[in-house]
Amino acid sequence: MNEITAIKDKITNVVLVPEYYYAIDIDYLTHMIVDMLSRLISHNDLIPLTQDNLTRFHSRSPPNISLSDYLRRIVKYTSIEKSCLLILLIYIDRICESHPHFTVSSLTVHRFLITAVTVSSKSLCDSYCTNSHYAKVGGISTQEINTLELEFLKLIDWHLSTTGPILQQYYANLVDQHSCYERITSDPSKDESKRQKRRRSSAEAIMTQLPMENRVSDKQKEDLEEERIQNHFNTLLDDESIPYIA
Repeated sequence: MNEITAIKDKITNVVLVPEYYYAIDIDYLTHMIVDMLSRLISHNDLIPLTQDNLTRFHSRSPPNISLSDYLRRIVKYTSIEKSCLLILLIYIDRICESHPHFTVSSLTVHRFLITAVTVSSKSLCDSYCTNSHYAKVGGISTQEINTLELEFLKLIDWHLSTTGPILQQYYANLVDQHSCYERITSDPSKDESKRQKRRRSSAEAIMTQLPMENRVSDKQKEDLEEERIQNHFNTLLDDESIPYIA
């Protein structure tokens, strides 16, 4: 009985979030990013620390403040834009791709986050805080944030910008990976397709019975979705009320 109640609570507690990242409540976005980073850290903390993967971002021991409280503190006291917060995930992918030994762990995540926020705000926003302010919020010295910023820029090879559609892709993937959230899409069929994923096997069996001209491949669906997203962001280029659309 308790198991059934738990399942019902899980279903009814799903939070519906906007289709596009720029419209989501930043608290929800923060929660999803913390959850994703926590899972990443749990995996990376199992990797032995050696001289090869030791970086300037490593601390001697995990800070006393939790990842959730730390990121919420950054969001509260830096007035960070959603695009600057979401692009942190892109930065992680870029750095880890070019530097396989770099890991976001409980020893690096705090310094990495405050540095990434400093850099993303300068890269994407017309106005941003001073390094001394970011350092104070992050609990480190101004000299250290300056050093970490330079190290970050070297690691990412100054590749700091992105596009609206790519940010949207990361946002969609982030929501899909979190069981507590579900995106409201403008196309009702997409909401239905999410539910149909659980019945993929039977759906594929039905598809094989359809005439070839009536079948739409997954690649075609992806291409159509990419085109739809690109067209949407193209219409927002001149909308100054939405921060950073490129």
